[in-house]
Amino acid sequence: MLPTAVVQGGRSAWKGPFFVAFPNFRQALENNIPIETKARSCTILPNFIGLRFMVHNGKDYIPVTVTQDMVGHKLGEFAMTRKRFTYKATKNK
Repeated sequence: MLPTAVVQGGRSAWKGPFFVAFPNFRQALENNIPIETKARSCTILPNFIGLRFMVHNGKDYIPVTVTQDMVGHKLGEFAMTRKRFTYKATKNK
């Protein structure tokens, strides 16, 4: 598989990766403030490395710091939407 196919993630080559233009992107680079977003389907681009995002999971904003290994994935992959299920311990035992 070619490296460009991994970044595009199954989208056609002429469309390119899906991403959202963040209005406070420049401020986040300069001041290291997190970007709050609900765009979970936004593809992580190489120029996002080192940025902090607050990705909405349906209830809260989950902090995500972008690293080199995340390039080509979606923002929503790193903010889980479901809680872990655990059994409650009973008081009678």
